[in-house]
Amino acid sequence: MKAILKEYFTGCLTIPNLLSVIRIALIPVFAILFYDGEYGWAVLVLAISGSTDFFDGKIARKFNQISALGKLLDPIADKLTQITIAIVFYLTFSNSSDETVKAFSWIFLIFIIKEVVMVIGGAIMIMFGLKPVAAEMPGKVATFAFYFIMCIVMAFGPDIGILGDVYTLSATVMLILVGISVVLTLIAFFSYVPGVLQQIKEKRNAK
Repeated sequence: MKAILKEYFTGCLTIPNLLSVIRIALIPVFAILFYDGEYGWAVLVLAISGSTDFFDGKIARKFNQISALGKLLDPIADKLTQITIAIVFYLTFSNSSDETVKAFSWIFLIFIIKEVVMVIGGAIMIMFGLKPVAAEMPGKVATFAFYFIMCIVMAFGPDIGILGDVYTLSATVMLILVGISVVLTLIAFFSYVPGVLQQIKEKRNAK
């Protein structure tokens, strides 16, 4: 445990890690703006958050500032951001004037449950001397799809679409898009299981 913690905090004072911390700090700002109905400003904050996500990886690779802590902070920032987006969407759509949207607002709870399980599971793995499994292709695809679809919802979704005057998604189309993201998210979740089991097996064999 001590060895793993030492590994995480060795060489951790880097610009990419600072950008990840900034991304985490922007999460409550986004949530407050969204909850207050300032959807345009909320989207702007989310865009800034996304840019820090883009640049921290670029800087880390270009200037050889890849660190164990950075590999941990980046997915944590992603998961906390996704949890927050799912929560504000759930709260908003559960009070929607559209009965279809209101009835299926629970679908956003799936994202929350999955990410909470991932965060808690990762913390437990570290406590037992294991390393959280890095994102594979299914996870990257699911993350891209989540942000892409949620951006569409924020732009054109019923009740909240900042471009709703131009075009508004029907409740059915929005739920189909969100459903696609849910399926990809569940596939990504189960893709982590073999890596976790492999680490547990190796640790047992080492004993």
